[in-house]
Amino acid sequence: MAYRRIRGEAILLRSVDFGESDRIVHLLCPQVGRLTAIAKGARRSVKRFAGTLDLCNLLQIQAEQRRSQSMTRLDQAILVHAYLGLREQPARFALACYLLEIIDRLAPEGGQRQDLERLYTFTRSALRLIECEDASPRLRLLLELRALSALGLRPELKICVDCGVEPDAGDGVGFRIADGGLSCRVCSMRREGAMPVHLGTLRSLDRALTVPLIELGRLALGGESLVEAEHLVTRFQRFHVGIELRSERVLEGLLRGPTAA
Repeated sequence: MAYRRIRGEAILLRSVDFGESDRIVHLLCPQVGRLTAIAKGARRSVKRFAGTLDLCNLLQIQAEQRRSQSMTRLDQAILVHAYLGLREQPARFALACYLLEIIDRLAPEGGQRQDLERLYTFTRSALRLIECEDASPRLRLLLELRALSALGLRPELKICVDCGVEPDAGDGVGFRIADGGLSCRVCSMRREGAMPVHLGTLRSLDRALTVPLIELGRLALGGESLVEAEHLVTRFQRFHVGIELRSERVLEGLLRGPTAA
């Protein structure tokens, strides 16, 4: 078959002007994962793309992939939901953009349908949650952790990645960024490189991976545990992404500054 038609829902992860009238978009689709497409004449067309190609928008799309072309062509995009609540607070919108940038960087192009649908469902649910919640450092941390898990990068927070033992309460433990998991006290002493962390912090993060997403904002995590968890998740995310994300500094300024919600 010389071409393939793609129809269905998509979330707009990124949009970049191209040439005089075109736009290149990165989309997240439940059937194909991350999709890079060119919207010909998008900056001029009133009928096909009017007001639709904005960040975070949920769309109904029609696209065509041709073997002879390096990029998919986006033929139509109809706005399904604009998540207007995200734009009521700058910190909410910045958090949504940060989350989508992580997904844009790490989401696969193709893969197992079940995995792609799980990632897509998480992304839709996360945008709905941010739309309703006040953005905060705690919510940012927990959603970042859930995003990494949905991308197939779930850290091991219960048992030691070296020996397979589950540490007892009160044990001093570590976390190995490159290995993606907990290191018990004995293994941390035998092998260097584990980041010191309290077991209670890891257990709080493990709970954040198991509760329904809608209940994420109710989880108690603050004080030193929040600072420790932020440091761990940030290092883990940067290890996999490889760079500091463009939206991260903007989000940090809004969450930590005097105008933060």
